[in-house]
Amino acid sequence: MKTLIGAAVLMAGIAFGDDGDPSSRVARLNYLSGSVSLQPAGVEEWTPATLNYPLSTGDQLWIDRGSRAEMHIGSTAVHIESATASSFLNLDDRTVQMRLSQGSIYVRIRSLAEDDVYEIDTPNGAISLLRPGSYRIDADPDRQTTTVTAHSGQAEVTADGSAFPVYARQSGILTGSDSPARETRAAGSPDGFDQWSQDRDVREDRQPAPMYVSREMPGYEDLDANGSWRDDPEYGPVWAPRVPVDWAPYRYGHWRWIEPWGWTWIDDAPWGFAPFHYGRWAYARNT
Repeated sequence: MKTLIGAAVLMAGIAFGDDGDPSSRVARLNYLSGSVSLQPAGVEEWTPATLNYPLSTGDQLWIDRGSRAEMHIGSTAVHIESATASSFLNLDDRTVQMRLSQGSIYVRIRSLAEDDVYEIDTPNGAISLLRPGSYRIDADPDRQTTTVTAHSGQAEVTADGSAFPVYARQSGILTGSDSPARETRAAGSPDGFDQWSQDRDVREDRQPAPMYVSREMPGYEDLDANGSWRDDPEYGPVWAPRVPVDWAPYRYGHWRWIEPWGWTWIDDAPWGFAPFHYGRWAYARNT
């Protein structure tokens, strides 16, 4: 008897396409609740966002009222509140630069290399996230207000050519568009969005540390909960999903042209990101 396995020495580079050498880092949409819309770079139409969609530079997201979303950039989690408009200004192997036009996001950075850049731009300022930690950023264009709260870590807020720090358990506030007023105060009590984001982070923290892949590989957190690892004499460490006997790869999902990689498989399964982009499928004898 044979069983289907995903061979995992899961490659370091993402297997999206063969043209050129684009960035290997993407943002994976790993949680959607309610109505979430996507406008890919270079496309005029908005379409419903789908689980496991890889986001990159130029892509825009709209989270409707009563909805929420979450994406991972490596081990960094970005939680997105309802009525939020955001986009990626730049996403490559070293830089994450997002635009928060309105609404709220909660960013949890697990690790930060010395040359990594995390920046959130709002209508009246720019926030640099300088250390691993948890950050809440709010943008209210009607009131011309930006607020960054460092639950842990350290941020720097820049506006009108000058900057000021925001330390752990502090909030920094910008008000106004031209020469905005700035204020630093103690962080307030967590609200419902903070609690939801923190609960999601705690849920991830409780999972065992990955043994065969890096935390920086998108989708690593779904593998242990949806399959099992073993050593195969031919392939080495492999992961096999828990699926019905008639399941087959590339059957449940769809292909989509995504710049700059080309035709890309978007799987329907919650765990269906890492095995399709960082490994290869094979049949092995059931032991």
